Amino acid sequence: MDVAGTVALSRQSGLDREMRVIANNLANMSTTGYRRERVVFSESVKTAQGEADSISMSSLNTRYSDVAPGAMRATGGALDLAIDGEGFFQVEGPTGARLTRAGAFMKDANGQMINAAGEFLLDGGGAPILLPPGSIDVEISADGTVTAGGDPVAQLGLFVAAEGASFEREDGVRFRSDQTFEPAPDARIMQGQLEGANVSAVGEMTRMIEVQRAYEFSQALQEREDERQRSVVRTLGQAPQ
Repeated sequence: MDVAGTVALSRQSGLDREMRVIANNLANMSTTGYRRERVVFSESVKTAQGEADSISMSSLNTRYSDVAPGAMRATGGALDLAIDGEGFFQVEGPTGARLTRAGAFMKDANGQMINAAGEFLLDGGGAPILLPPGSIDVEISADGTVTAGGDPVAQLGLFVAAEGASFEREDGVRFRSDQTFEPAPDARIMQGQLEGANVSAVGEMTRMIEVQRAYEFSQALQEREDERQRSVVRTLGQAPQ
């Protein structure tokens, strides 16, 4: 059994996947509402068959999204929204309802508030928000009250995943669940602002260097083990018969 090679290969496989996660985080540094993705490694210790010693194998056990808030950027846009506190906007498209912190919205031809993907922004009851034709001076207060021309027209909802429900990453800005979403009572709306990605360029680059060095170390270990085995074969081949 090539123990050293097996251990090094298991480590390299996980590091390669982590490198792709880091690269994706860096590529989305300017994506509004993007949530950084992180990985968790696990270690398993096994006894080699027919041997007394054990070996330690590492694997990338899971990936998860960092929901820490990103930096706020003032835009002045009436339909640009950010969230202060824990909570998400609920949007709905062809694949169903999703949660997102990406708050760049616009009004479609029917007066409904949508995002760049064409998904409808939903109110507290789960219905699309409809702005009156020719509506001007749209204001959205901290509690989600939407007014147009001074008249209230909708109540924007903020949501979180239900306790015990799944919370799965669909892409960098959308999340889905196996249960209906629950209101986020302590979150507040910030009109005229957008939340950026919660990605630190310095942090990601530092981790990228660490992963690259760990990968190179595993590669060097494999090369040394390969040379050791070749040396043994050469020595045995030169031994007197």
